[in-house]
Amino acid sequence: MKIARLTLENNIILAPMAGISDLPYRQIMKRFGAGLVFTEMVSANGLIRAGKRTRELLRSAPDERPLGIQLFGDEPAVLAEAATLVRGDGELIDLNLGCPVNKVVSSGAGSALLRYPAKVARVVAAVRRSTDLPLTVKIRSGWDDSSINYIEIGRIAVGEGADAVTLHPRTRSMGFSGSADWAEIGRLKKALPVPVIGSGDIFCAADALAMLERTGCDGIMIGRGGYGNPWLIRDILALQQGRPVPPPPTPAERLEVARSHLELNFATFGPRKSLLDMRKHLCWYSRGLSGAAAFRTLINHTESLDEMRQVLDDFFTGAEEEA
Repeated sequence: MKIARLTLENNIILAPMAGISDLPYRQIMKRFGAGLVFTEMVSANGLIRAGKRTRELLRSAPDERPLGIQLFGDEPAVLAEAATLVRGDGELIDLNLGCPVNKVVSSGAGSALLRYPAKVARVVAAVRRSTDLPLTVKIRSGWDDSSINYIEIGRIAVGEGADAVTLHPRTRSMGFSGSADWAEIGRLKKALPVPVIGSGDIFCAADALAMLERTGCDGIMIGRGGYGNPWLIRDILALQQGRPVPPPPTPAERLEVARSHLELNFATFGPRKSLLDMRKHLCWYSRGLSGAAAFRTLINHTESLDEMRQVLDDFFTGAEEEA
């Protein structure tokens, strides 16, 4: 898959996810074959104010490249300046025009911009002028059912220089409820001359192939379906290459990856942050195994990394798939 001058090994893309897609998570997903991984969404205002915590979101490693950087904000000049500041941090810049979270929307950013197409034009144009990196936008269908405007927004973005568009076909008002309307991805693909990436409700390899076949989209973006399940990427690649989908990971295989994820997190962030951040990831790795509910309770009450490692080992060593 190509996005402007950037050539990807495949068309499986890891979504930018706040609180999830940090460096260790990206490294795990890259090992399983993701063609492109994204940072968490990065505040343009935080960057230009030299915020240390914001800059921390850009921490990267060679084994995860190419890396996409997602920026969010609502002011064209601020986003343009932020794009210049991250020029050396990644290979692609994405503009978040779809986040439905109240804190982001109340600042005028994310999906709030969908209500102001003229402002979207100014934002994309300003960032396009400020960088020669491939530029993409991630959007939703619209603000609500009465204002679905993804084709209009997509055309505006491309007209101002966007090299690809990702669509999550839910409105802002839907959040993550209901079902993603994949037909909208197909309509957007027919309407735009640039690559269109589909996002939403990909939880197994068959979902990914179905989205590609039904919509004609150029790439797929993995979000919640990848939580605790990097094997999803492996399975999609197998189907794309005409190979049978491998068996689900055994508890021993899950343990190996979960351990690796934990140690990557520790090496990157240290013990305190790792203890807090890894709780959710380790809970996700346990899904579908007998005793997972009790394991989640134990993990969420661990008070040191050594204790977390012990609970992890004890559970997965004796775990079995639920009937």
